[in-house]
Amino acid sequence: MISALNCLVDLVEDTLTDGGVDLDRLARATGTTEHHLRRMFSTLAGMPLSEYVRRRRMTVAAAEVVRGDDDLLGIAVRYGYGSTEAFGRAFRSVHGAGPGEVRRDGGPLRAQPQLRFRLTVEGSTPMDTRVVDKPAFRLVGHAARVPLVHRGVNEHIQRHVATLTPQEHQRLKDLGDAEPPGLLQVTDDLAPDAAEGTELTYLHGVAVAAGTPVPDDLDGIEVAAGRWAVFRTSGPHPRALQDTWAATATEWFPSNPWRLRPGPSIVAILDRAADFSTATCELWLPVEPG
Repeated sequence: MISALNCLVDLVEDTLTDGGVDLDRLARATGTTEHHLRRMFSTLAGMPLSEYVRRRRMTVAAAEVVRGDDDLLGIAVRYGYGSTEAFGRAFRSVHGAGPGEVRRDGGPLRAQPQLRFRLTVEGSTPMDTRVVDKPAFRLVGHAARVPLVHRGVNEHIQRHVATLTPQEHQRLKDLGDAEPPGLLQVTDDLAPDAAEGTELTYLHGVAVAAGTPVPDDLDGIEVAAGRWAVFRTSGPHPRALQDTWAATATEWFPSNPWRLRPGPSIVAILDRAADFSTATCELWLPVEPG
């Protein structure tokens, strides 16, 4: 996986001024999938692939802007923009100033260094994991669109869950009849390289067998049969869960013959303190042989 990501970084450099990266071809050549490659890049780099490409393009283009050997339209076209206005917006979003200002003043410039991925074998995060096969099932409950938050409490999710009464929580618990057990925190409809703040579907609910009757007032997500990697976490909440989620990319996937496949991510709360300061959880991620 690490070698595939470094191949991707090299390919980005080779295609900064043409049609872009053929990610599907690279994924097939390295024995993985575009979905998994994007997810791993985003998790390890801390930004989506599309954002990295934009930053690198504007970093390299800035040198041409400062040199002044070509007009701004020529530079814009060379880096894939149809007008100086579109190029200027992308340039300003990276450098904080337009290309005309930078050409005149020599800056400011905010360079994006070329990434290089390395696997550091530390084993710093214990990975209590199992892989399970599951038939098709449904996730049912109450759904909302919320922004993606990588660190700390997602206040949008908190507000959504706070609208549900204790009686509704009990109704959901009584309905659940499949693994993962108990009340679940489900994220779905998220692009594999989504940036923080991108909207996703959050569902607070339970898992039910494919044939279980479900009340009409509940939202549902159909989940296909397949394998799941299940990571058990325990400690301060949500930090322990978020640290384990990150460690799946930095430690578990690079050293195990599995890769992510499309599907929802599921968190089951197995035990927790009354104030939710600590919790024992299971993180369920859809996987396939790598």
